[in-house]
Amino acid sequence: MPAARHQVPSGLYWQTRLFAATRRLWLALGNLESSVLRDELESKAIEAPIYVCGLARSGTTMLTELLNAHPDVTSHRYSDFPATWTPYWRNWLRQRSQVVQPKPVERAHQDRIQVTQDSPEAVEEVLWMYFHPECHDAGHNQHLGADHQHPEFEAFYRDHLAKLLLVRQARRYLAKGNYNVSRLGYLQRLFPDARFVLAWRDPVAHIASLQKQHRLFSEGQTANPRMRFQLGASGHFEFGLDRTPINWGDSQATREILDCWQEGQEVRGWALYWAGLYQYLVDQVESSTSLSDAAHWVAYEQLCSESESTIDRLLDQCALPAEPFSEQRARYSAELTLPDYYQPHFSAEEEQLIRQLTGPAVERLRTMSLCR
Repeated sequence: MPAARHQVPSGLYWQTRLFAATRRLWLALGNLESSVLRDELESKAIEAPIYVCGLARSGTTMLTELLNAHPDVTSHRYSDFPATWTPYWRNWLRQRSQVVQPKPVERAHQDRIQVTQDSPEAVEEVLWMYFHPECHDAGHNQHLGADHQHPEFEAFYRDHLAKLLLVRQARRYLAKGNYNVSRLGYLQRLFPDARFVLAWRDPVAHIASLQKQHRLFSEGQTANPRMRFQLGASGHFEFGLDRTPINWGDSQATREILDCWQEGQEVRGWALYWAGLYQYLVDQVESSTSLSDAAHWVAYEQLCSESESTIDRLLDQCALPAEPFSEQRARYSAELTLPDYYQPHFSAEEEQLIRQLTGPAVERLRTMSLCR
């Protein structure tokens, strides 16, 4: 793997360090921006935001890029980091500057996905980390239900989304955020008309992909230490040297996953994580009629093999009109394919272990997916 793939440009690295060290100042500037725009923000409704989430490598990036191509929506972009705190002013200046857009390049994951500074990305995690500093502490229960309260975050977050919609002249907000799997109840309380797109994937192929990314990013962070800081500052702990599982409220399960990884039982650790997280996710949706109505399950394999019908159901569930999306629908239907650039290399015993540990969750997911 070329080390250059995981190099962080010096300018971006030092910007990130500056913003990380002056977050309180930028919080104040974000509130000042909201004060200046208060009249416009009061008239800008946050209508049915769309949250795409699932365990990393489940297809959330593909789904976010697909939905982001719809003219009604906007999402955070790569260019919104690290200057995340003042979205209106930053985007207003960028729209009026002559930014030379480089050609798309394959992202560091080496997974065929080409990105530019205008590609959608999971950026709002920066805000969650500031207001919920324990949100990536594996020893802390990260489940946020409908009873969770954080008035300061809620006010800032609502203003932030409204400012992004305002400056982009968009009607709907779209967020990719894998960690939002543990926040569905809270997000639905904040936005009762929110839509949740929940991605999942066959566990054998999924765990093979997760293992590959963990190896690539661990090697990349070792060769280029700046990358480790960059990923942490942007809220990415899915794989790499700081890999941290989501604690969905079961600290014993989280401890077992961490112990497996520490002892070199990679396959078992990933299988336990996959099974536990998706069982928890199904439990959340099944326990709430409102969440069940708002949630739409998308199987990665189905998205790739039955693209047209899967996209149609996705648009319908997200309440996005299909007519202005016809060209994009045709393009994605033609381009979406299962990965052919790597194959799982598990032993028969390892594959049997994965199937055994994840089987009950898979059956529940298949049932949930068929309901849509």
